[in-house]
Amino acid sequence: MAANYWASTQRRHWQFTKDALLDIRQKLEDEDRALVQQYPLPDRRVQSHFFNQQLVKLGRRMTIRQQALATAQVFIRRFYTKVEIRRTNPYLVMATALYLACKMEECPQHIRVVVSEARSIWSEFIVSDISKLGECEFFMISEMNSQLIVHHPYRSLVELQSTLNMAQEEVSLAWSIINDHYLTDLPLLYPPHVVAVTAIFLAMVLKPTQAGLHAASNAAATLSNVSQAIKGVEPSQLNDIGATTPQGKVQSLVKWLGESEIDIKAVVDCSQEIISLYDIWDQGNEKTCREQIARYVKARGLDK
Repeated sequence: MAANYWASTQRRHWQFTKDALLDIRQKLEDEDRALVQQYPLPDRRVQSHFFNQQLVKLGRRMTIRQQALATAQVFIRRFYTKVEIRRTNPYLVMATALYLACKMEECPQHIRVVVSEARSIWSEFIVSDISKLGECEFFMISEMNSQLIVHHPYRSLVELQSTLNMAQEEVSLAWSIINDHYLTDLPLLYPPHVVAVTAIFLAMVLKPTQAGLHAASNAAATLSNVSQAIKGVEPSQLNDIGATTPQGKVQSLVKWLGESEIDIKAVVDCSQEIISLYDIWDQGNEKTCREQIARYVKARGLDK
C-alpha cells in the first residue's frame, strides 16, 4: 500500500469540494432525467445507511475485517460518482465492492464464496453465475481508473492516541465515529487525518456516548461548543492543568490543535456532517429503501 497520502491518487483524483461533488452528481442525474423521475429514491444519506447495513450483513457472514468493509464503502461511493445508481444493481455492486476491497486489503475471498453468501442474503437480486460479479468487478475497476488504494483515518487515530493521552474508551468511541463517517460524503471531501482528528475531538471534547451522539438534536449549538473549545483557549491557560486529567487532556488536545497545521474549519465541517448523520440516524426506513431499489432493479431487468 502507498504510504504517502499526499502523493496518492486518492488526494489527486478522489478528493472533491462539496460544490464539485454536487455538480458531478447533478450532471449524472441530468443525463438520465427521465430515469430519475420514474424511479425516485430516498435521501442519499438514507441510502448510505441502508447500504452499510447490507454490507455489514455480508461481511459478517465471511468474517471480513473492518478496514476491508470501509474500503468497500469508499469504492461504492467513488463508483456512484461515475455511474447513475439506477443503471446498476446495487446488491451486485455491494458484493463486487467487498470482493475487490478484500483483494486490496490483503484478505481475499474466493469469488464463489462471495456470490454464495450474497445470494443467501439477497437471493432476489444475485444470480449464481459468478461471471456477473467478474464483469461488475471489471466495470468498477474501469470506472475508478484502476485507482484502488484507499487511505483510511484508522492509522492516524492509532498514531495519535499516545500523543494525546487517549483512554481506551475514547479510542473505541473515536474508532466507532470513523466507522460511521463512511456513511457520509466525508471520504470524498477531506483527507483521512482530518477525519481522524474530528473523531478524536468528538470523543474527547464532547464526551458523547454513542446513544448521545445519535440523539443529538441541536447540531448548531453543539458546533458552537466545538468552535469555542478550539478558539477560546489561550496556551497560557494550559500550563497549570495536568495532562492526564480529563480537563487537562481536553486542553492539551485544544493546544495541540492550535499548534498543528490541521485545518480547523475542516474539522468543524466534519463534525457538523457527522452530527447531522446522527440526527437522521433513525429516520431511514429500510423497508421503503429496499422496495424503491427493488422496483427499478426488477423493472429494468438488472437482477438477471
